Amino acid sequence: MKSIYKYSLVALAVVGLTACNQEQEAVAATAPVELKTEAQKEAYSVGASIGTYMAGHIKEQEELGLKVDRELIVTGFSEGLNSELKLTQEEMQTILQTLDEKLNEKRQAQAALLAEKASAESKAFLDANKAKEGVVTTDSGLQYEVITEGTGDKPVAEDTVKVHYVGTLTDGTEFDSSVARGEPATFPLNRVIPGWTEGVQLMSVGSKYKFVIPAELAYGDRDTGTIPANSTLVFEVELLDIEKAGAAEAAHAH
Repeated sequence: MKSIYKYSLVALAVVGLTACNQEQEAVAATAPVELKTEAQKEAYSVGASIGTYMAGHIKEQEELGLKVDRELIVTGFSEGLNSELKLTQEEMQTILQTLDEKLNEKRQAQAALLAEKASAESKAFLDANKAKEGVVTTDSGLQYEVITEGTGDKPVAEDTVKVHYVGTLTDGTEFDSSVARGEPATFPLNRVIPGWTEGVQLMSVGSKYKFVIPAELAYGDRDTGTIPANSTLVFEVELLDIEKAGAAEAAHAH
């Protein structure tokens, strides 16, 4: 589990700031910010980068249900700069480690709830999709629908394929798209998720299929960040070309 407050990193940044500013008087909070010189921009950037770094962690902490006193964070930062700490380094280290543990427990509980929710939603989606006209379900549980049927060759698992695709969750959230990147994807068919390996072998070059891939043929109970655990995935795939296994080696040999 990741640590929310990397105390040593924050301390290092604050020490760096203190070194840069130890000869300067504290500036009143109401003073206008001037960013004319390179030194001013550098100082501001250091502070802003720490603030931005902390903002992400504060947001996550609040979303996990733990309140954050932002004013005390600013006070602690300011007093850390001026070496006027109200707690010892050892006390703060212990407190921050305990906070990490609480947040990790919250994260794990949230992840378990999301996984359970995704599992229930996936089952409902698969059952509903299976009943639609034109949808074929294979023995493995993979569901597919032909959008356009091509007339070219079909790949085998050992081949390398060139495809355009859009991947979404069952709620329509797009998590990956070669179309959005404006460049087709090329990869060995046996190096991707099982639902892809099976499904794309059904396609002829020039075909476009819609696949609904159960979690057990995708990423299972792993949470990838953009794809929650136990998620059924929906892909629209267009097969553009096939490079037969061994073709590249044969071409190099001549």
